[in-house]
Amino acid sequence: MAHSLSAKKRVRQNTRRKTLNRSRRSQVKTQIKHFEAVLSSGDVAKAEEQLRATAKRLDKAGTTSTMHKKTAGRKKSRLAKKLNALKAKQAAGSQPKQA
Repeated sequence: MAHSLSAKKRVRQNTRRKTLNRSRRSQVKTQIKHFEAVLSSGDVAKAEEQLRATAKRLDKAGTTSTMHKKTAGRKKSRLAKKLNALKAKQAAGSQPKQA
């Protein structure tokens, strides 16, 4: 148990930051789930829109102490790779077969 005033203040700050970080992390996870749901439906336009929203949320989390900015960048990169794979798959499916 904290006895000094500064230690008590530190406990208050830690609990406040913990709830904020948990909330932000949860929002990021939810946004990623929405992106992956749109991705699995196969709609490229909606997926691009969701990727922009997800990237924005990741960037905001990366600038705070919620997550490291390289972690946010890595997650954005992996999501972009998934979108690019869907685009390539659809482009290959729309191309006429060559004889």
